[in-house]
Amino acid sequence: MQWEVVIGLETHAQLSTQSKIFSGAATRFGADPNTQACPVDLALPGVLPVMNKGAVERAIQFGLAIGAKVAHQSIFARKNYFYPDLPKGYQISQYEIPVVQGGTLSFVLEKDGKTEMKTVQLTRAHLEEDAGKSLHEDYHGMTGIDLNRAGTPLLEIVTEPDMRSAAEAVAYAKALHSLVVWLGICDGNMQEGSFRCDANVSVRPLGQKEFGTRCEIKNLNSFRFLEEAINFEVRRQIELIEDGGKVVQETRLYDPDRKETRSMRSKEDAQDYRYFPDPDLPPLVIAQEWIERVKASMPELPGAMRERFVRDYGLPEYDAAVLTQSKAMASYFEAAVAKAGKEQAKPAANWLMGDVSSTLNREGVDIADAPVKAEQLALLLQRIADGTISNKIAKEVFAAMWAAPSDKETLADDIIEAKGLKQISDSGALEKIVDEVLAANAKSVEEYRAGKEKAFNAIIGQAMKATKGKANPAQLTELLKKKLAG
Repeated sequence: MQWEVVIGLETHAQLSTQSKIFSGAATRFGADPNTQACPVDLALPGVLPVMNKGAVERAIQFGLAIGAKVAHQSIFARKNYFYPDLPKGYQISQYEIPVVQGGTLSFVLEKDGKTEMKTVQLTRAHLEEDAGKSLHEDYHGMTGIDLNRAGTPLLEIVTEPDMRSAAEAVAYAKALHSLVVWLGICDGNMQEGSFRCDANVSVRPLGQKEFGTRCEIKNLNSFRFLEEAINFEVRRQIELIEDGGKVVQETRLYDPDRKETRSMRSKEDAQDYRYFPDPDLPPLVIAQEWIERVKASMPELPGAMRERFVRDYGLPEYDAAVLTQSKAMASYFEAAVAKAGKEQAKPAANWLMGDVSSTLNREGVDIADAPVKAEQLALLLQRIADGTISNKIAKEVFAAMWAAPSDKETLADDIIEAKGLKQISDSGALEKIVDEVLAANAKSVEEYRAGKEKAFNAIIGQAMKATKGKANPAQLTELLKKKLAG
């Protein structure tokens, strides 16, 4: 039997405010336990929550960025459950009327060696407070409670069950991560818990309309763990059904050491949390004027920038989509083109999607920290364009630039000069080399003249070898064809 995978994601993005969502306590990461929890966070008698305006504005920004409806009035509710790191005995969240409703997020998806644009529908994004943290290490069989995170502002972003593979889910999560960082509403630090994903996973026979029973995998704090957890859970559910069992709706945890999910608790439904409007918080009212002010202060969005890259730089849509997946990548591209000239836009895009990206991935470096700066890459592009070096030699120069970082914009020229890599474009010198190569490869010359086109590649290869790769390829090709036709 063929199976279809159905995935929806719930993502908690910690908002980049300096204080908590309902109190003035700090949100800094790494402070000593329980040093950033005030009476409101501790739920001491008589305290009252006060809404953080900055958290609301960040939610509005997100809603505008995904083309969602920003509710002019939304309600905060109490989500009741008992857990040791939840001082109130309930979490203040939004249930029936969230601040952000609907919206879409589009991203580039690579599938079967091809690329396509995928769009995921979002259900909602709502504001809520985080719980504290239970500490299980170094307590000799006991558990410590750190309430520094209690009350930290979160935006929970919920999708429709639109994704059909772990790869799609990861691509969506990466696009969402890039967007919230782009907007500046979240720092995106997954190691510190600023961006966490819960995956709802189910399977159904291919062609069936009804959804299967879903399981939720909690607190996945890396894209690799997200992919591994979904793939394991898909295999587990299919094997369970095919062996005659039934999938039970439950919440599961992912064990990265064993690379498997395991049961945590039975999955709660909304009624289990006994939601009701929080009597201490009035409805959140967002006037249209406020939305317009926030909109006017927002940076250029990825979609608009993508369209501009196609229009102004003549880039293919795919190139523009890749370059605008990251604000830092887009800024690097524009800085390089500004220095090298608009005619270098496509070569700059090729380099960024090729050698630059592969080197960044290999070295585990973000483009903002790349040792080769945009202005230095621009000079390298100019040296290819003016015939000083070939594309092949440029790769060698780039590697040297990366290995020996310098603030000098002339770094490429310095390396070309020091290593003697300047391309041979002197027609007299090239003609002499070509004559020697043709004389030394009489058999290949004879085969080419007999109609074997592949023999020409062999002759080119020998000529490039004779010049140590420094011959101008176009000039060399033209000269060889002229000689062989004579």
